[in-house]
Order: sequence, then C-alpha cells, then structure tokens
Amino acid sequence: MAGTAPLLLLSMPQMTDPNFARTVVLLTDYTAEDGAFGLVVNRQMNEPACEIVRTEPPVRVDPDLRLWIGGPVDPQSTWVLMAEAQGPDEEQREIVPGLLLSVSRSLTLQLLQEPPSSRTKVVVGYAGWSPGQLENEIASSSWLTTNVDPGLIFGVPPDQMWEEAIRRLGADPANLQTSSGVH
Repeated sequence: MAGTAPLLLLSMPQMTDPNFARTVVLLTDYTAEDGAFGLVVNRQMNEPACEIVRTEPPVRVDPDLRLWIGGPVDPQSTWVLMAEAQGPDEEQREIVPGLLLSVSRSLTLQLLQEPPSSRTKVVVGYAGWSPGQLENEIASSSWLTTNVDPGLIFGVPPDQMWEEAIRRLGADPANLQTSSGVH
C-alpha cells in the first residue's frame, strides 16, 4: 500500500457507506498480514455522553461532554486522542509528534467526569479492515491518503475537516472523480 501508517484516509465524495461518507480517518496501524486499524476523527455524537455512557462502578459524566464516533466496529471500546500526554500512562503511544493515542480506562473515566480540552477526544468504536481490504478500497478510488496533521485533527471544526483536508491536497472536493489507481 502506498504510504504506511500513520496516515489520514479521506473518503472520496462518492463513498456511499454512511459510516464513512465525508470522513477523515486516522490510520494508526497497518500490516499486510493483519489489515488496518483507524479512528474516524471528524464525527462527534449529537447526544451528550451522560445520556449514553454507563460505567461500573458508576461515575458522574460531565453533562457537556460529547463523544466522538471512531467507527462502526466495537462501539463499546474507547480510545483517547490527545495533543499532549496526560499524566503517567504506559497505555499511551505517540502516533506522530503532537498526537498521542491512549487505551487507558482510568484516563477515559477521568475525562468522562471533567470536560477534556479541545485538544483531547474521547472516541468510541473504531474502523478496521481485513488484510487486503484497504488496499482494494484505495485502488478503487474510495480513499485519498495524506500525512497526519494534529493541527487538522484538533484545530479544524469537525464539520469542516473533511473538506479542509482535501483542499490541503490541492483539490476541490466538488471536482473529484472516481477512477482506478492509487491516490
């Protein structure tokens, strides 16, 4: 596959799958043998987290917190994307400078109770591809790829991120056509 993780996947305008239409996906892991793992970074839930989150033991969830939809796979799983480390956490790793990923349950519980900064996202679910699947989707022009930019992920409103990412590639989303080949 041209380019390897980490990278951003930008869905083509013709993408019909409602899980991925107009999405920006942070691809964090990829191998030809295992497939690919990523998180949609531009879809925020409409409902407040306090209306949908149930934890054991119960915690008071901040009423203003909105979670992010990382993808359709395993919507019970949580991930934390952040611009900087938040305390000692062996369960976090740097994706690129200025972007870390954590699977820490204690950090997730902490962020549910106190609103995270605009440079932190609590994400539920993920996007996954079996071996060869993503390569086939890229070859059939379902995705554009670009470098990961934490400024895009944390600095652009989610409803504008997809279009902004495509424009940064020098393209107008309205003029993109479906064609064979790798982009």
